[in-house]
Amino acid sequence: MAETKKPIIQMKGIVKRFYIGAPNELEILHGIDVSVWEGEFVAIVGASGSGKSTLMNIIGALDRATEGSYMLDDVVIEKAKDIELSQIRNQKIGFVFQNFNLIPRTNALKNVELPMMYAGISQRERTRRAKELLKMVGMEERMYHQPNELSGGQKQRVAIARAMANDPAIILADEPTGALDSRTGRMVMDLFHKLNKEQGKTIVLITHSNELAKETGRILTMKDGILYGDGEVTVV
Repeated sequence: MAETKKPIIQMKGIVKRFYIGAPNELEILHGIDVSVWEGEFVAIVGASGSGKSTLMNIIGALDRATEGSYMLDDVVIEKAKDIELSQIRNQKIGFVFQNFNLIPRTNALKNVELPMMYAGISQRERTRRAKELLKMVGMEERMYHQPNELSGGQKQRVAIARAMANDPAIILADEPTGALDSRTGRMVMDLFHKLNKEQGKTIVLITHSNELAKETGRILTMKDGILYGDGEVTVV
């Protein structure tokens, strides 16, 4: 009998407004309802300006919704204090960005260790796990190289290793192949598939590419602040 999966992300009526109360008040998200199940690989696809980055910031607890409810892995986000959100970002979510966001003048090993340092993990364990993760993404021979000594694909593989540092429940990938050539992008997508299938990671891929979106288990389309295509999904 298949293990019963549960929603790890549950959003209801999510609205996001900027300049609240000002004459130029702007509503970007117009009541988003979405659930993502444990172990899903989901794409949120949309053009620039569709609202997908705003939604990503709320999913990643980088920003708060103006209205609506959001439960992330049994935590009610709108009731969480800032320090709690900081812990959630550090331990429950692994972020992978288009521009890598690696710390310059800091080698690959130290970049991967950083989230574990904030989580209070010992130096010895940080180094052991960082080396293990760099090996997993095929970067063990480059662990002492700084970002400016790495290609785009190598930087992104280090970024994926860093995203996995605290064994997060969710990987949130924002245009992770956007700065890469097609061959290198393929390698990065293969890594995501491996993490999803072999480690059961829930992955939310934010992209403007329909081609990449088609590789995932479910496609949600963002247009003018409204999310289309969500539905009940059984994950086995």
